[in-house]
Amino acid sequence: MSGVLLADRYVSPMTEGDLDEVAAIEKLAYEFPWSRGNFADSLRNGYFGICLRHVTGALIGYCVLMPVVDEMHLLNLCVAPASQGAGAGLTLLREAVRITRAEKLDGLLLEVRPSNHRAIRLYEHFGFSSIGRRKNYYPARHRSREDAIVMRFSFAREGADGVL
Repeated sequence: MSGVLLADRYVSPMTEGDLDEVAAIEKLAYEFPWSRGNFADSLRNGYFGICLRHVTGALIGYCVLMPVVDEMHLLNLCVAPASQGAGAGLTLLREAVRITRAEKLDGLLLEVRPSNHRAIRLYEHFGFSSIGRRKNYYPARHRSREDAIVMRFSFAREGADGVL
């Protein structure tokens, strides 16, 4: 994966040098953010980190992918709050699919909070299907937990709605 220009933005591999910006956006976007250390550990363990930047260099969003047996696990996908709703999430998902294909894996798996309606709509629009639920997966307010919806994108269904 190299810096691929896409109109007014480009994707590039996440590096250690990106982590301060990544962690800052993570804190803005999520009530229970990953730490900078979580991202550093992911890169150190050989996971795929992707940054999406505006041509000015401003970080728009990012994602982290972990290969597992025969599929890719999308561990984190985030778009800066000020950049949401402009197609950045779709751009990151397309890049995740490109990497998954290049690794010769069968599809993508992810977890999403049931309360994250915007993300669920994005994933469903892209072609992900709900395949299960993980009880008490995410931390939530008041020391409680929130379930996760497990979703999968299979290459067998790819392109059915023309998103790709």
